[in-house]
Amino acid sequence: MLLTKKTEYAILALVSIAKSETPKNVDLLSRELNIPKPYLAKILQSFSKSDILTSYKGINGGFVLALAPEDITLLKITTISEDKSIAVFECSSTVDDCPSNKGQNCSLWPTLNKLQIKIDSFFEKITLKDIMS
Repeated sequence: MLLTKKTEYAILALVSIAKSETPKNVDLLSRELNIPKPYLAKILQSFSKSDILTSYKGINGGFVLALAPEDITLLKITTISEDKSIAVFECSSTVDDCPSNKGQNCSLWPTLNKLQIKIDSFFEKITLKDIMS
């Protein structure tokens, strides 16, 4: 799976919010990052619902990080923005859960599963703080 524009926009917005000393609203972020406002608003709402962002209403409202940048992993960001775990291949995480019931005979699964584990581990080690640096 390739990371989509949605994940790219989420990362850009989270970095901008993290660097700000005051709440950042959707209008400002949309103009700053050149991201369509309605699309960005949906992305930010999903992070607010996942307790990564806190939103404040009102004239000085906007979004702030609810967690420290070092506590927000790239795996968490991609999972929230894509609304599912990132996957290298369209397959189950265990041979026994294979949707085609042919997992025991699959010669591709063991190799791709090793790759998936490495990617998940890599994404878990990278934080928003790392991306900001």
